[in-house]
Amino acid sequence: MAMAALRREGKRVSTLISSPNLRSSLAPSEEQVSFGVRSISTQIVRNRMKSVKNIQKITKAMKMVAASKLRAIQVRAENSRGLWQPFTALLGDTPSVDVKKNVIVTISSDKGLCGGINSTSVKMSRALHKLNAGPDKEGKYVILGEKAKAQLIRDSKKDIEISITELQKNPLNYTQVSVLADDILKNVEFDALRIVFNKFQSVVSFLPTTATILSPEVVEKEAEAGGKLGDLDSYEIEGGETKSEVLQNLTEFQFSCVLFNAVLENACSEQGARMSAMDSSSRNAGDMLDRLTLTYNRTRQASITTELIEIISGASALTG
Repeated sequence: MAMAALRREGKRVSTLISSPNLRSSLAPSEEQVSFGVRSISTQIVRNRMKSVKNIQKITKAMKMVAASKLRAIQVRAENSRGLWQPFTALLGDTPSVDVKKNVIVTISSDKGLCGGINSTSVKMSRALHKLNAGPDKEGKYVILGEKAKAQLIRDSKKDIEISITELQKNPLNYTQVSVLADDILKNVEFDALRIVFNKFQSVVSFLPTTATILSPEVVEKEAEAGGKLGDLDSYEIEGGETKSEVLQNLTEFQFSCVLFNAVLENACSEQGARMSAMDSSSRNAGDMLDRLTLTYNRTRQASITTELIEIISGASALTG
């Protein structure tokens, strides 16, 4: 109907082209300008929707990769718990022991996008460092992982003794961790090693944990003072080794076993936290996509309505 009206009035256009009323009707109106803005915003929303869809694909893929890695590490972590439990039964765990030289071994991940497990380890390490600080005391850091290094180097650079990154680039075994533990013991003087890590409980839960390992000298002093370590004197030593040599070997083996379990437990917690983070990101991307789809449909409908109004208004103006 509008096109027929335009054809009927085609002959009158040439005679009315100089009319002020027609000249004003041919000038761009506010509705036309707003229509152009709507077209641009529609394209922007469409590009944004495409970006969110790509992000959602990435987060879903990362969640599946984390789930696959978690299943592989979880079995090894559960099996490694049997290594350090006999030491806890024999020597106990005495985090409240007061010594002069404290070395805090902070275990974190090398990659991000895994929630707050790295921040939790760093906060606990700083709290332990502050708790064991004093005029006659010395506190040092041994850092395993890039994320803890990036945070602790800001305010505790002078206290960092050793920093090791890319520890979990390849699957770890006990031999590799024992070599690493031996290097730490050779290069660091300590009275107490305090290992800070995240103990795996479930995919959505991890427990910040501290394991304390005392030097042979401190163990002898605590054994002489009595308490749980006083039971060590009831054991007989065979093979001609002295008590100091036995305690030295026991400390080295204990540290390697606890460190191996701590690295695996923290790796499990990392993958579980990454699964949860990527799942939340995928859901948030889906919600954002729904909102963008609604915005796009509203914008497109508004532009179509504007076009129809302009056509009808133009036809009405021509028909008089």
